[in-house]
Amino acid sequence: MKAADLWRMPTPDAEAFASQQPFCIDTMSLPQWVRFVFIARLNALIEARAAMPAKCEIAPAVAAYLQQEKTPAHHQLLIVRAVEKVDQLVTES
Repeated sequence: MKAADLWRMPTPDAEAFASQQPFCIDTMSLPQWVRFVFIARLNALIEARAAMPAKCEIAPAVAAYLQQEKTPAHHQLLIVRAVEKVDQLVTES
């Protein structure tokens, strides 16, 4: 995400985190959700030595977002592969 310039972004307002929609789609961009919600939640689970979710499938949403935003193909490939690996690791844990 850093290589595709999708990492540097403003932190969403506190109210944005209260969204009940998948990926906070009504209050955040997908990169904001990945950075400020998904990664933060995974880090919290790891720190607490808690169980990971039984299923993790965010790669398709990330791939669709990157295509919609016309992210260069080489960045799409790198990002989607990384997210697929995270999906796999979380699901297998």
